[in-house]
Amino acid sequence: MTKSPTPDTETPQRIRITAETDTTRAKRGRGLTVGIGAAVVLLLGVGAAFATANASQTASRASQSAIAPVGTPAPQLRLGYFANVTHAPAVVGVQQGIIADALKAAGTNSLTTQVFNAGPAEIEALNAGAIDAAYVGPNPAINSFAQSKGQALVVVAGVAAGGAQLVVRPGINSAADLEGKTLATPQLGNTQDVALRAWLAKQGYKTTPNGSGDVTIDPTDNAQTLKLFQAGKLDGAWLPEPWASRLVLQAGGHVLVDEKTLWDGSQTGKPGLFPTTVLVVNKQFAADHPQTVEALVKGDASAIDWLSKAGESEKVQAVNDGLKAAAGQALPTNVVQRALSNITFTTDPLAGAYPKLLQDGVNAGVAKTADLHGLFDLSILNRVSGAAKVSAAGLGQE
Repeated sequence: MTKSPTPDTETPQRIRITAETDTTRAKRGRGLTVGIGAAVVLLLGVGAAFATANASQTASRASQSAIAPVGTPAPQLRLGYFANVTHAPAVVGVQQGIIADALKAAGTNSLTTQVFNAGPAEIEALNAGAIDAAYVGPNPAINSFAQSKGQALVVVAGVAAGGAQLVVRPGINSAADLEGKTLATPQLGNTQDVALRAWLAKQGYKTTPNGSGDVTIDPTDNAQTLKLFQAGKLDGAWLPEPWASRLVLQAGGHVLVDEKTLWDGSQTGKPGLFPTTVLVVNKQFAADHPQTVEALVKGDASAIDWLSKAGESEKVQAVNDGLKAAAGQALPTNVVQRALSNITFTTDPLAGAYPKLLQDGVNAGVAKTADLHGLFDLSILNRVSGAAKVSAAGLGQE
């Protein structure tokens, strides 16, 4: 269902994507082989056509900053994000007008938004020109950058770290209990999907993108995952917040793996932190409208600053108001509290983690080896933040 209020300069347009019904997902698990196989082809091909069409226009910028100090403000910014607590800077920033105000100050008077369930679909919209910028997980951003040979997008800021867990049903108490079980992730090739596949491989399990293997991985819409878990039709799921907290508090699950325990800081210098959400911009849009990109980065930073300073009750209320506006439903206070406690909001994209994230995707069969140099352009962030310089880890501009 789509809701499209008349856009104007005061009220952002929100296009909501709702969860699939039970009847549309009647065949699950290993029966999804054909559908998921097709998704693999789409995932591995995303950005190829985009790269070909735009190579001649952007080749001259390959050795330059993706965001040149020329161009004009865009009259409109089309922004994608999720109705997740891991996207709280977008959720709150849109609802409270923080992002829209930053854009207006730079001459971009219209903000429209589209809400997605998972990153691969959002990146497809970015590459197709349906949106200009996106709050998204790192793995879909990596895949798009790699398959477009660096021409599709650029990461301009961090958003959130942490906030992803493997939640399982009672009776599953160790990795050894997962053989033959069915687990869900938000979408094939998204950040949590790659994390689950990488972790299972380290436990000695084989999985495949088509759903077969020692453990069945069934990419499923988050809302549907909750229903299926409550009904006893899923054994667990690797999910971002607030969905991990919802499985624990509303469906009786327990945490088998908190992803923060898998990051020792050797890649980023920050133990326990791993990138969950980053802010990316279509590369051509960034080149044409640097003023708008700068305003978006400022809006993101302002929303993160607000979240870091707000009291707990004020923060919970603001996030819930934003979730209700984006997805039509507020959450129980204890769910939002637990979710927020698991997340660190930061403009640092933790760039040092990206080679590992890429390799995990390659090992899982949902990504290809690629050169990530040029993935980041943090020059605007470092110019406007007033904080310590954020590192691109040698993978782009600072």
